[in-house]
Formats: sequence, C-alpha cells, structure tokens
Amino acid sequence: MDNHLKQTPYSDPGDLGTGGLPRDPRSLTRIVRGLIVHRMEGERLGYDIPEERLHHDGESRYVREILRILRERKDAPLTEHRSCDQRFVGTCRDFSLLLCALLRATGTPARLRAGYGTYFAEGFHDDHWVTEYRAADGSWRLADAQVAAGLYDVPFDPLDVPRDRFVVAGQAWRACRAGEADPGTFGVWAEPGLRGLWLVRRNVVLDLAARHGTEPLPWDGWGLATLADGPLTGDEQALIDAVAATDDPAGLDRLHRDPRLAVPREIMSLSPFLGLRKVTLPRR
Repeated sequence: MDNHLKQTPYSDPGDLGTGGLPRDPRSLTRIVRGLIVHRMEGERLGYDIPEERLHHDGESRYVREILRILRERKDAPLTEHRSCDQRFVGTCRDFSLLLCALLRATGTPARLRAGYGTYFAEGFHDDHWVTEYRAADGSWRLADAQVAAGLYDVPFDPLDVPRDRFVVAGQAWRACRAGEADPGTFGVWAEPGLRGLWLVRRNVVLDLAARHGTEPLPWDGWGLATLADGPLTGDEQALIDAVAATDDPAGLDRLHRDPRLAVPREIMSLSPFLGLRKVTLPRR
C-alpha cells in the first residue's frame, strides 16, 4: 500500500462514509472549499464570524473533530451546499488536511506541505499550507483548496499550483541561505513581527513532520521547530540544510529520526487566540 494513501491519526475521517464522494481531485477540492471559512475571510464573504468559532474551531487538530463540528452545524452529506454559518472556521492547514483526508479516502495518494504562497500579497511569501497529491500521470502536484472555486483571483489552476507560486519550506530555506531571497519577505503578512529565517526554519521541520504522518497545527513547536527566534549552532544549521536539500525518502526517514527533528509525544502550541499550551499527541 502506498504510504500516502494511509490515513494518519490527524487525517483519519473515522466513520465518514466515502461512498457518496466523488473520486476526482477537482471535485473534492470544490467540496472542501464549501465546507470551511478561513479565519481571515469574514469580510471577503460578508460573514461576521462568531468570536467563539474564530478562537476555537481552528484548534481542532483532527479531521474527525472538523467533521463532528460540521455535522453539528448541518447534519447533511459533505457534498450538500452550506451557508457560511454552517461551515467550519479554520486556517489554510485545515483546508489542506481535510482535502488530504478525502483524497486518501477515495484512492488518491496525498500529503500536506508547509511553505509560502506568493499570491496573497505582492512581493511577499505568506506562510501557507497546501495539499500535494499524486496525479493520474504519476507526478506530484500542489492543490490549494482555499483559493479554489473562484473566491481568489489567482492566475493558475488551484489543482496545479506552480512551484514558484507556492514555495515549499525547503526551497525557501535554500533560497534564503544562498542569498537569492530576502528572509524578511517570508512570514505572516498579517503579523509584521512574524517574519524571517527562523520562521522558514520552523516550516522546514513542520513540513518534514507532515510528510511523516504528523500533520501539525501551524503554531506547534518542538526541537528545532521552536516557537521563538534564536541562533542555531553550526551543527543545527547543517541539519536544517540537509533536510532542505533532501528529497530521497530514505534520507528523509533518517533525518526525521534525529531527536532535534522528531516529533515528541508532548509539544508546545502557541495559539493566536488561546496562548501557549502543552499538548500530548497520539502514539503512532
């Protein structure tokens, strides 16, 4: 079995029946777009997001929890249209994880990727998550469910995002280290204090974890994915360089086992609304 067809504790939809879902990635992407409102989309959609949903929905670490909330708000098939007040209020990670879960459930290998979108703010690399899936021709493509269905004016197919429009974390790290990109243009556009090479380094570690079955929240931290800025030792910098330069699965597996990169059972999570908390993750 392809490892990327296997659900993780985070993507597992539980008792979701997949019989009524389409199998093609484009239809699934449109379905996901109709199930989630991004925390920052209230004004764009003309929807006054309730404060409790704004603060708490996006803390749902697991697809089962996302689906539970959706069912509470409208007990209907996922394919049925929902008004904004019947949707889940989340982040780009939630769009990407739910799409990943539905792709896996219907037979398409998929995984999450951490990196930076260049299509939200001119000249800036905005912290972002997308879904990478294996197309029928065997190639890996990037899908961005958040910008699907015409809500955003992007000059590309959201089911095949160009690699220079979504820059995966390792590519971003290499460009910054080589002096080809300004680290100050990488971060969270809405938060001027969250920019720089330390955030790129965090995303390299988060991306590695996601590809190995721990799909984190964007504000999770551990080891070299620390939640605070700080200098790296020469050995630590070389380790991040190695992760950023490696695509070989065996090499990534070896790196993922390094205690400075491996995801421990207990991590820290610095939520934008709920503050710093210790979180115990499921065993794998």
